Amino acid sequence: MTADPEPPGRVHVRRADAVDLDALLRLETRVFRSDLISRAQYRRHIDSDSALVLVATDNGNLLGAAVLFFRRGSASARLYSLASAPEARGRGVGAALLRAAEAAARRRRCQRMRLEVRVSNRAAQRLYETRGYRRHGLHAGYYEDGGDALRYAKDLG
Repeated sequence: MTADPEPPGRVHVRRADAVDLDALLRLETRVFRSDLISRAQYRRHIDSDSALVLVATDNGNLLGAAVLFFRRGSASARLYSLASAPEARGRGVGAALLRAAEAAARRRRCQRMRLEVRVSNRAAQRLYETRGYRRHGLHAGYYEDGGDALRYAKDLG
């Protein structure tokens, strides 16, 4: 059974499946220079009860992805990764993924979303701040290349 085609020009967010692996890996290497998620890691996350991989598409083309982690007994969800294809920036892909991630966390009864973002990534910081995330710390040397990360959180109430 195949899904009905999406209306053109509209960003559609859905849960990723194994068919998305190649496109996820292409997106990962186009968007990030370090801390890349491997094929094996994506495969595990797609099949995991403690992770959720979301993809944003337009008429079957992958525009972005988000990876969330959930820990049993925790009221917090963690947005581990949010990526938007360079040619899709400005189309609301990041905001659509973030809304879907927050909705998924609420369905799992999480009361808070937390994340880290590279200090130099002002566009992502603006996205998070406009969506109600508050900066609450700095993690020096967080990324494998030594880059620093800002910590953000949002009450999902």
